[in-house]
Amino acid sequence: MTLQGSSAGEPRDPAAASDSRFVIVAARFNSEITDRLIEGAKRALCAHGASSDDIEVVRVPGAWELPQAAAAAVRAGRFDGIIALGCVIRGETPHFDYVCMEASLGLGAVAREADVPVAFGLLTTDDLEQALARAGGGLGNKGFEAAISVLDMVACYRSLGAI
Repeated sequence: MTLQGSSAGEPRDPAAASDSRFVIVAARFNSEITDRLIEGAKRALCAHGASSDDIEVVRVPGAWELPQAAAAAVRAGRFDGIIALGCVIRGETPHFDYVCMEASLGLGAVAREADVPVAFGLLTTDDLEQALARAGGGLGNKGFEAAISVLDMVACYRSLGAI
């Protein structure tokens, strides 16, 4: 089965998530944002056939810890897809740059080595307003989009016989 994106970027198969297990690994830091991203991801998965019993949410302290938790989820071997969600908002120091870079590189490394898809849902914004716009505001919900991405990749892996 291959999923073709609609003009809205959603898979057309309403049962794309059925018979699959997902983990959402989410940062607690900036929870006002990450809670909205989690809800968006859950909404996307459930709208495409996942039951709430097939979705596990694991919270970590912040974006720095997302790669570690995603790697642990891969090793657990219980999931068909992993969705990493977090939000880092630029401050007055270079801390933002280090956290964003290492979280991004770490998730990329996990994704390259994983036997299952790992979706990237880390917001890196200049301010709270930008983060809110991407967590259900005027620019959509990036958690929802990350879940759609993982659904597309699960279908891709299955079509290749990889999972």
